[in-house]
Formats: sequence, structure tokens, C-alpha cells
Amino acid sequence: MTPGKLATAKAIAQVILWGFNKHYRIFRETARQAKQRFEQADWLGMQRAASERIAFYDTRVLETVERLDREFRADTQDNELWSQIKFEYVDLLLDHKQPECAESFFNSVICKILHRDYYRNEFIFVRPTISTEYLDSEPTAYRSYYPASPHELRDVFREILFDADFMAPFANLERDLDALCAEAEAVFPPSVKRMPNHQVQVLSGPFFRNKGCYLIGKIINGFQEWPFAIALLHEHLGRLSVDTILFERDQILTLFSFARAYFFVDMEVPAGYVQFLRSVMPNKPKAELYAMVGLQKFGKTLFYRDFLHHLKHSTDQFVIAPGIKGLVMLVFCLPSFPYVFKVIKDRISATKDITREGVMQKYQLVKRHDRVGRMADNLEYSNVAFPRARFSQELIDELLALAPSMLEVTPDTVVVRHLYIERYMTPLNLYMQSASDVELERCLIEYGQAIKDLAAANIFPGDMLYKNFGVSRQGRVVFYDYDEIEYMTTCNFRRVPEPRTEEEAMASEVWYSVGRYDVFPEEFKPFLLGDPRVRAIMLKHHADLFTPEFWQRLKERIEKGHVVSVFPYPQSLRFNVRRRAEALPAEVAR
Repeated sequence: MTPGKLATAKAIAQVILWGFNKHYRIFRETARQAKQRFEQADWLGMQRAASERIAFYDTRVLETVERLDREFRADTQDNELWSQIKFEYVDLLLDHKQPECAESFFNSVICKILHRDYYRNEFIFVRPTISTEYLDSEPTAYRSYYPASPHELRDVFREILFDADFMAPFANLERDLDALCAEAEAVFPPSVKRMPNHQVQVLSGPFFRNKGCYLIGKIINGFQEWPFAIALLHEHLGRLSVDTILFERDQILTLFSFARAYFFVDMEVPAGYVQFLRSVMPNKPKAELYAMVGLQKFGKTLFYRDFLHHLKHSTDQFVIAPGIKGLVMLVFCLPSFPYVFKVIKDRISATKDITREGVMQKYQLVKRHDRVGRMADNLEYSNVAFPRARFSQELIDELLALAPSMLEVTPDTVVVRHLYIERYMTPLNLYMQSASDVELERCLIEYGQAIKDLAAANIFPGDMLYKNFGVSRQGRVVFYDYDEIEYMTTCNFRRVPEPRTEEEAMASEVWYSVGRYDVFPEEFKPFLLGDPRVRAIMLKHHADLFTPEFWQRLKERIEKGHVVSVFPYPQSLRFNVRRRAEALPAEVAR
């Protein structure tokens, strides 16, 4: 390679890293601003920031591509140069604090410039190059505390709260410390022998989302570990309070659920945070953890690597997903892989007033919105190549019939030009078919609460049929069909008018005017309450869903700027709820 070409390769590598460094600098600044917003109770600002942050990465990628085109005419460079660019880029990452994310950014830039034929390890990072296992920052990713006795645990919790360095004071710190110690001693009683390695570790950066803040840590005693998450709220009058502490791994997993919005957390070395979180949630995929700390683009890269690894070590075929077929999406799955693949049909059912572009906008809305634990996250990919031999003929025929523009079939591969990937859940309608009476009541209570949580977060699901909801491994009901969602503030919730004449009462067609965004909650009943068992349960627990007043009240609160508190843990775990219950007279409490 000539000296001139080598210099060009170095310069292009430096421009790509410039683009990533700019992205990550803005990413960290947004996390620092989230702390200020929490302290100031700026909830609308928190929502805006969460929505705007989704576009940060793509903006920087396009900015970098434009600079490469302008300064180097990048799309005209030859294979030898592109291979050298990757080599030079690796050299720039040797002392970098976010090398794994920088590699992913490199891939995103290159894939905007080069044809799919270049998507191999010679030109992009199909496999990672820089190890992140022992990367750490200064100060370190987590702090360590050493309680010498059971009584010193209180002092440790005090230090943890102080070290978070909040500008706002606590409303009643001693009360909160009492509650934290009581919970900790129930899990880690004073009678437990303190081993030589007895310490408490806490991630240095607080995690912010919606109206909550979380401190993630673990108590270590010899070879045993107890993970925990301290939840903080902005109580009132500029003062903070500890809302609860979670010790159960399932509770912490729910906090990091794929159905919740991404956290804001300021990290110099994200690999250190993810490694710590993996010790707290060892069964949580690294791809999901990177996404949950706001680095969803690198999460996509990791997910795809995991997917390729799974394909290599499995033999089953992709098939049409179980359940009622959708009118908008064609859904397929690999039975051995816990995700589904969703392709927008070329010919969307005439009963659906939406286009491909409209569907994509709805999915982007979900990506940018607070999902409050009730809407499944989705990973969007383009030009995904699957092994042709792994596709059942039935699935190939279905794709060619319903989404031919999205398909490129060769003897060896099936390339899907655009698709979404979501975590697999049991469709609620299928779950209900085999549920016992107890299971049915539990899942319908969850279903109704899912709708209420979404509505409180300014989301009207639109099509509320059971087939559009899934049941997660933890038994939560989650919405996953987005083509009819609207903002609550867009909808007009009306009561069905009383007929004025006998002819109107007997009319087979709707005799009153209906606008595009008009919703009549009374009309949900025929579609949702046909089964007598279902009807009894829903009217017992969620009768208000079928009244326009319920929806109107929520809409009015949202329009006034109220941001709802949706807690990622049961009300029964909240310290203030317990205190109020304990303060009630015995007869009232019962």
C-alpha cells in the first residue's frame, strides 16, 4: 500500500472515531442532565430527553458518513483501503474506554457506505477485536463498602445515599435508613456469620428512568451474594425519599425488563457496568443489558452475534409463528430461539387503514416512548441474511405471497430487507384457552392493568383483542401489536348516543357521526366479554375500562401535564404504602 493510501486509511479511521466520540460525549451529557431533572422533578423534560436520545446514534452515523463522502469520496475507495481502515481503527481503540461500542459504530458507518457483500470480518467487526473484560474507569465503575458488624450496615446505606451526591435533600433520611435496615436484616440477618470477604458493592452511577432513580448493588459474604436495588423518588417540596429496596432477582429482572424504557446512567466504561449487572442478573443476555443502559445500538450488534452463534449450534427450521395470523405483520420464529421475527406485509388487509410507512412510524413511536413495562421493545434490522436450508417451504411460500418486496431468495440464503425482532411471549388468547380459573383471573387482572398503565402513559392501544397481548415468563401481560396505537391526547372518548327514534334504535348501521379518532369504550364489551368467565372477571376488576369517563379523566390529567408514576415493583413493597397501612386502625386495615 502506498504512503498516500495509508495516510487516507488513517484519516478515515480517525473521522469514524471522531463521530463515535462525539456521540458518546453527548450520550453522557444527557445522562448527567437526567440527574438534574430528577432532582428538580422535571418529568416532562425527562420524557423529552428519553425520546430525543433514541435518534442520537443515527444522527451521528449520518453526520460521519456525510463527512467521509465530502472529504474522501468514501464510496469510491477500493477493497484494499477498506481492509486497512479497519486495521487502523483497531489501533485507535487500544486505550479506548468504550471500544465495543466504537466497533459497532464503525459497522454502522461502513454499512451505510458499502454493499452487503462487504459485511464480513475483513471489513467490519463481525467478531469483536478489543477485549473489554478488564476495562475499568477512574473512579471505578462500582464503590465498595466494608461493614465491620451488622450494626454498621446502617452506616453503609447512609454512605451509599450520600455518595450518590444528590443536590436535593432527603425528606426523612433516618426513617428511610430504618426501613432499609429492616429489609436488609430480613434477607441478611445478624445471625449470619460474617466471612472475611464481607462487603457491599454499588455501581457508582445512579440509574434514572421516568420519575424514579435506582442504585444497583450487592452484598457479598464470602462466596455468597445478595443483589439489591434501592429505589428513590422525588417525594415533595424538592425532597427525596427511599421508596423501597428490592432483593429478589426476579424483582430486579423486572426493573430491567425488555418492556421498559432505557435507563439514563453516566458511564465512562459501559463494559464495567454491564459486567456488574451480569453478576446481579446472570441469566440476562448482555445484549439486553447494553440496551437497558441506553446503548441499544450496541445491544443490537450483540444480539445479532448471539443469533448467528445460535444458528450455528442448532438445526431446527424457521416456521410461521403460532397464534392467529396478523392482518399487518407476517410473524415467524425459530422454535429453539426465544424471539419472533415480524415482517410488514406488502398487501395489508383492507380493514386496516395504514401503510407500510405508517406501521414503521408506529414502531418508532413505541421505541421513543416510555413503555412502562407494557410494550415489548423491538429490534429493527435491514438486509438480514438467513440460511435458506433453515426455512420451511411453508414459510417461504407465505413470505413470497404476502411480502415479496421484502424478500430475496437464492439457493443458499433468504435475505429479508426489513424486519423487527421481539422477545417471544405466549399470545394471551392461547394462554387463556388452557388457563385454570385461578390463572385466568390473574392474567385478566394483568391484562386490564396493562391497558390502564398504557393509558396513563398517554398510549391508547387501539386494537385491544387478546391476541395482541402476550404473557411473559414472569406472568406479566405485555402489548405487542402497534399498528393501531394512538396517543390518548389524540383520541376523543365518547359515550354511544341514545337513539332518538325507533328507526335509529333498529338501524343495522351506525346512525350517528363517527370521527377518525372517536372511541366508544362501551363498544369494547362485545369483542372482549363474549366468554361468561371472562366477562365476570373483567367486570369485577376492570369495569371502568368500558366507560368513557375513565378514559376522559386520564386524558384530562395528561393534557394538564401530569406524568404518571408507574412502579416496576408491587405497591406492597413500597415503604410509604406499608407505613400508611400500619397507621390505619385494625378494622379499617382489614
